[in-house]
Amino acid sequence: MTATTQAQPTAPATASRATVPASAQRARKRARRGQLAACAVLMAPFFALLVTVFLIPVGTAIYLSFFSDDQPGLGFGPERTIFVGLRSYAAVLTDPTFLSGLATVALYCLIYIPLMVIGALALALLLDSGVVRLRAWAQLGLFLPHAVPGIIAALIWLYLYTPGISPVIDLFAKADITIDFLGIHTVLPSIVNIALWSNLGYNMVVFYAALQAVPREVIEASVVDGAGPVRTALQVKTPLVRTSIVMVAIFTLIWALQLFTEPMLLSQSSPMINSRFSPSMYIYDAAFTRNNYSLAAAASVVLLVCTIALSYGVTRWTSRANTPEETAR
Repeated sequence: MTATTQAQPTAPATASRATVPASAQRARKRARRGQLAACAVLMAPFFALLVTVFLIPVGTAIYLSFFSDDQPGLGFGPERTIFVGLRSYAAVLTDPTFLSGLATVALYCLIYIPLMVIGALALALLLDSGVVRLRAWAQLGLFLPHAVPGIIAALIWLYLYTPGISPVIDLFAKADITIDFLGIHTVLPSIVNIALWSNLGYNMVVFYAALQAVPREVIEASVVDGAGPVRTALQVKTPLVRTSIVMVAIFTLIWALQLFTEPMLLSQSSPMINSRFSPSMYIYDAAFTRNNYSLAAAASVVLLVCTIALSYGVTRWTSRANTPEETAR
């Protein structure tokens, strides 16, 4: 009796302890489902754009690259679509004009990307150091060229590059200096100049925003330790914005590989730029001049693979470069 009487009061306590965690667990599950639903709603526009703008076009290009239109009967039969396998890829990779376009874009990247990254970072460091007065107006002046559409920018520089109408060429001629901006050795630097003029201010703003997030205490400590302005900029500020530098380099690489607008417009005035000057121009020529959509799709896929591979390589290289520094710290 005594044992039974002592056990009875503990039964409700045990039940209540079992009931409280169960209700709390259900509340946590409901909260978790609410969080997942909120994440799904917020991420839905991104995934919708990703599927619509990227995945569907890429899938369509891959599909078109394996098929081609063919007319049997010496070209007099009805046109039909046939499976050609990797024939279009073989045609692209063995086409000297496509390989020449890749080499041209590679040289363009070697010139353009270092100038863009170093120039934008240097301007951002100057603005952040306080050397430049009227900082807000300087930022606006440097950013304004980026607000000009790419086609308009190319037309402006086409006017400045064309002999007979260019005031710049006339000014050089008065000084007995003859320069052909669209010659065989100068056409690529001229294209680089247009791209720099259009995008330098935008990347400068990106770097300047990153520099504003650098703790002022770190900069003050470097000054106390005796570091001058140049040493502070190169050895203190620049390493702290390494992530932004890598991001700008990757985005600049992606944009550079898609070189199209500038050479397409300059080709109207320069025989040095043909219809297959760059891979993007090769794709445009194959699709809309030769009506070979299979070849254009295969070239597009090859360019996409090159872009992904190079972007991944830059990311891996920078991450390995950061690993020894993080380990030393």
